[in-house]
Amino acid sequence: MRIYTCLVEDHNLVLVLLAAAICIVGAWTTVRLAQRVRSRSRGQKMAWLFLGAVASGATIWCTHFVAMMAYQPGVTVTYEPIMTGVSLGIAVLGCTIALAVGAIQNRFAPAVAGAIFGATVTTMHYAGMSAFAVDAQVLWSAAYLVASGIAALVIGSIAWILASREAGLKGQAWAAGALVLCIVSLHFTGMAAMTILPFAPVAGATTADGASALMALGVAGVAFLVLGISVATHVIDTQMALQNRGRLKDLMEGSVDGMVVVRHGRIINVNSALTTLCGISPEVLEGWPIGSLIDGAATMEKDVLIQSYLIRPGQESIPVEIAIRQETGDGGQALIFAVRDLRARLAQERRISHLARNDSLTGLPNRTSFLEKLERSIATLNPGETLALLAIDLNRFKEVNDLYGHAAGDRLLIHVANQMRDALTETEFVARQGGDEFVVLVGGVGRDGALAAAERLRDAIMVPTEIEHAQVGCGAAIGIALYPDDAADASSLINDADLAMYRAKGSLLRPICFYEEAMDEAVRNRRRLTQSLREALDNDQFELHYQVQGSLETGKVTGYEVLLRWRQADGSFIPPDNFIPLAEETGLILPIGEWVLRRACGEAASWPEPHKIAVNLSAVQLAHTDLPRLVHQILIETGLKPSLLELEITETAMIEDLDRTTHVLRQLKMLGVSVAMDDFGTGYSSLSTLRAFPFDKIKLDRSFMSALNDSPQSRAIIRAVLALGAGLEIPVLAEGVETREQLAFLRDQGCDEVQGYLLGRPQREAEHADLAEAVLSTDDQIEDLDGPVSMAS
Repeated sequence: MRIYTCLVEDHNLVLVLLAAAICIVGAWTTVRLAQRVRSRSRGQKMAWLFLGAVASGATIWCTHFVAMMAYQPGVTVTYEPIMTGVSLGIAVLGCTIALAVGAIQNRFAPAVAGAIFGATVTTMHYAGMSAFAVDAQVLWSAAYLVASGIAALVIGSIAWILASREAGLKGQAWAAGALVLCIVSLHFTGMAAMTILPFAPVAGATTADGASALMALGVAGVAFLVLGISVATHVIDTQMALQNRGRLKDLMEGSVDGMVVVRHGRIINVNSALTTLCGISPEVLEGWPIGSLIDGAATMEKDVLIQSYLIRPGQESIPVEIAIRQETGDGGQALIFAVRDLRARLAQERRISHLARNDSLTGLPNRTSFLEKLERSIATLNPGETLALLAIDLNRFKEVNDLYGHAAGDRLLIHVANQMRDALTETEFVARQGGDEFVVLVGGVGRDGALAAAERLRDAIMVPTEIEHAQVGCGAAIGIALYPDDAADASSLINDADLAMYRAKGSLLRPICFYEEAMDEAVRNRRRLTQSLREALDNDQFELHYQVQGSLETGKVTGYEVLLRWRQADGSFIPPDNFIPLAEETGLILPIGEWVLRRACGEAASWPEPHKIAVNLSAVQLAHTDLPRLVHQILIETGLKPSLLELEITETAMIEDLDRTTHVLRQLKMLGVSVAMDDFGTGYSSLSTLRAFPFDKIKLDRSFMSALNDSPQSRAIIRAVLALGAGLEIPVLAEGVETREQLAFLRDQGCDEVQGYLLGRPQREAEHADLAEAVLSTDDQIEDLDGPVSMAS
């Protein structure tokens, strides 16, 4: 009642309302500026701290003095200037400390700052009261003094705690109201603690009521000016913050990734990409703890890409990639979460991973998966158990591609894969090696079990399917190797199964073959020979030998056939029949053939007498369209006349691709070299071949010479070939002439040229010209050789 009586009876209510207006506006401004100080970075914090201290100090001081001027104790009142100024300094300094403490990021900082603010209000009030000069006796009530101080401390702490929560306008209103209550409760409780007993007025210390009102208005004007400056600054800052938020919003909306802005662990803003991704509206998301939206968000590091999950209530979580950046805005430090949907990328990665481990056409495991499975199976195989590896190659698959096209071949492969997949048991594993080759692992079986599995799979493969309105199917050649019976490791097991499969593929009666050690020995010999061929070319182990050729009509030497010899370290030679086919299969015939051609032309160009040389060409060499360019280049480099070079080809080489071979041979003829058909009579002996290209010579195979005495058919064939050559005006050369009887027969039948041991054996140098011409000129001057001798050419 005393406080009420003091307010109603002892105060000018108009000035009280003015003081209240100052207090309310100042309290609101103080709360907003306190939040600015708390949220700003170090560079801006001091400026806002200054504005906040001036605004809040002015609020306390002006509210106090306007309210003091509203106080009407019934005597004349004056104010001492020094203590009045001191009270203003106390207000500003105390508010500075309170704002600085409140900006500290600590859970107890707001309560301590509020207590300092309450203490500042209390100190400022009673310092200002000490400047109160009145011609009367002033009595103080200790109870009211203590109550005013406690009220200021408690309510000030509450006000600062409310201001630190940043709960929007409503929260700011509650915080400002608490500050008003703190100041008002302190002032009127403190004024109620004072009792004035007037006696004679003090001379010179009177103040009229009108003057007090004017002074109050002046103080209020100054207060509103200070607060206006603070409010204007706050408004300008707010507008800039709004613009920044607008730019941030535009930036966020322009991002294809989801964006979430988080402050104090709660969502304050999201973009439309994020709401579309999670299916929750922005109004619902705002205020959510970030941990309720992003799994593990509280422990995530900044500036690091992190994979996590976007939580959707009642729905499946979405795998996302998170990038976090820290920004400082008008509301303080905030975390910006960039959220990228990983579903498409993960699906693509799964697809790539599947393609890396599975065949893209059939869906079966590929070679990589098979090798991993094989290694695991061997590592986990129990002692005494056997692992069978089946290598499968489809038969007649190329025919399907040739007849129906590759699309039909792909459909057949898919059908075969499905058939094998359906025929597998739980202990079997099938994979596609590539092309029409498959492998199957069969665990825990012996020879009988492996054979049964192979027969079951072969039956499944042979089931036809309908393609292009026709029943299309294929067979299978299957090779079987057992671990550990046939091999000690995975690589050897694969090699052994392949060897067995090739044996099955080459057999007409055994479509399923088991590995045998003899297969491995043959392959090893073949590989050793292949490696030796490469080394022989690098180490210059090849030699050229020359066998003389002569004319039966003139009795003169016409040239030499170039024969390749492979000399071994012990001085022996490996027959050409043993390594030429292998060189053709491995492709080594190309560098070897180029070496032969270059060396032969170079040596022939250095002979004193110009003789023609005949060099054999392989079918593999003819398959390369750049052969004419190579021959032309060699002729230029060696200086050999093109007319002295004769290239020999077999009819089989032409039959494989007649049009292309004919084109290449015409280019060679244009260079000026001659072309001979070698080994005529042993191949197709097709007249269409002779008609397709104008050969310069036909070479009759030596096999007819060896059977000349015992085979009337051979004599008949020789007469027919010689007659054919005469009719086509193509010279014929007979190979393998070893006796005088053979030579005489060929001369009687009109043969043009001969070659054989009778004229001379192949030698490192082009020799035997005199001997050959002597033999060709007369049969009586030379003794016959000791029987026929086989020729290696």
